[in-house]
Amino acid sequence: MSRSPRYPSDMSDAEWAYVAPLLPAPSKDGRREKHDRRDVVDGILYVTHNGVVWRALPVDFPPWATVYGYFARWKRKGVTVQVHDGLRDEVRRVEGRAASPTAGVIDSQSVKGAPTVAAGSRGFDAGKKVNGRKRFIVVDTLGLLLAVLVVPASRQDRDGARQLLVDHYFATPSCRFLWADGGFAGRFVEWAAKIVKTTVQVVRKKDGQKGFQPLPRRWVVERTLAWITGHRRLARDYERDPASSEAFIRWAMIRTMARRLARGGHVTRWTTRPTVDKI
Repeated sequence: MSRSPRYPSDMSDAEWAYVAPLLPAPSKDGRREKHDRRDVVDGILYVTHNGVVWRALPVDFPPWATVYGYFARWKRKGVTVQVHDGLRDEVRRVEGRAASPTAGVIDSQSVKGAPTVAAGSRGFDAGKKVNGRKRFIVVDTLGLLLAVLVVPASRQDRDGARQLLVDHYFATPSCRFLWADGGFAGRFVEWAAKIVKTTVQVVRKKDGQKGFQPLPRRWVVERTLAWITGHRRLARDYERDPASSEAFIRWAMIRTMARRLARGGHVTRWTTRPTVDKI
């Protein structure tokens, strides 16, 4: 029997109605899974939102090893990407946009690395004075994630962005125009136009600007980074494997997009959670 919802990170019925159809079918032999898929997803979201270690997962969830096993398996088999991209397409459809975007925004964010981050996958960002990792992301004009790459913080913006844009080129071939900040100016703009056929327009600060001011197009990606770091597991980097960091970023966006869709109105794919008898 499914557990009753009790944590802020738990999905509502409306949110789950969007996520459930995007998950892979149960085992081919037709056996019923021991643990409810929704409880597993809620467990992953609990870790993402609250930042606890896997072993600290509350006992009303499935065993922590089971929840982590799903997290690792879905990451490895591309299920996390599948769920994330399916929700993104749905959000764009609801907003009256085509599923495939034609323009986006690129940016990077350096975050401190916990002691669990191995020396070989971390570095020091001299500009931000941060020892840890750097996240490169591309978002569409709604702020929805299109691509993500996690590398040592010592990686220069132009170098990390090249690797990200190659992945982005194949994942989202329709998006061939990007806005970026001054850190991506110079040879990177020429490289992007020549190698991945992508126009990069640099949005610079206004002359004499002091302090923070939202810039046209640039504020969209800054807001997305705020959505991501609003999840405690992502306030810094705790993961031994950078691919796990990328997976957690996608889970943070899955939670953000599911809530956005659920607030949009009636959901036809409704699946009500069974009630739990009180003892």
